Amino acid sequence: MTNEYPSQLLERAINEFSKLPGIGKKTAMRLALHLLRQEESTVAAFTGAINQMKSEVRYCKACHNISDSDLCPICANQNRDHGTICVVETVRDVMAIEQTLQYHGVYHVLGGVISPMDGIGPNDLQIASLVERVHREEVQEVVLALSSTMEGDTTNFYIFRKIASANIKISALARGISVGDELQYADEITLGRSIINRTAFDGRAV
Repeated sequence: MTNEYPSQLLERAINEFSKLPGIGKKTAMRLALHLLRQEESTVAAFTGAINQMKSEVRYCKACHNISDSDLCPICANQNRDHGTICVVETVRDVMAIEQTLQYHGVYHVLGGVISPMDGIGPNDLQIASLVERVHREEVQEVVLALSSTMEGDTTNFYIFRKIASANIKISALARGISVGDELQYADEITLGRSIINRTAFDGRAV
């Protein structure tokens, strides 16, 4: 047993909490001690929800968003504009755009962006399935809504080359999002305006 904690079990819990993004040792200790003070039923509900999420959450077979069924609620909603596909990097970007209430189409989650430095190439992302959707479905517009970083721009260019022959509208977010910013951190008003004022993407920097 270390001198830092009075219990090895507490130390183990703190170490697990501190593995979460943005959680340091002090915050981890506060969370662990908070759970320790709760009723056993409360803690069981907490851990049960996490276990169920991990074992039962699926990925939408159409857009790769997280879902409780084969199709996510957005893809299953017939009131959405299924002719417009918004291409995003992560599930968090879907949530950010939905909060703006300015977009009514569907999505395609790539699962990341092309980043040779990190060993991530086109085949590691859901780009092939996007190309297949564009050619299989009645798509009128693809909105490239990736972060305005070098990796995001590289991915935009790659996707543009892959779907340019489909003879559809290809647009990108207006640069209300500052260069170098990640989409998920943009405020709702700025992000909403960037969607509304999206511009044609022609394979050059926008």
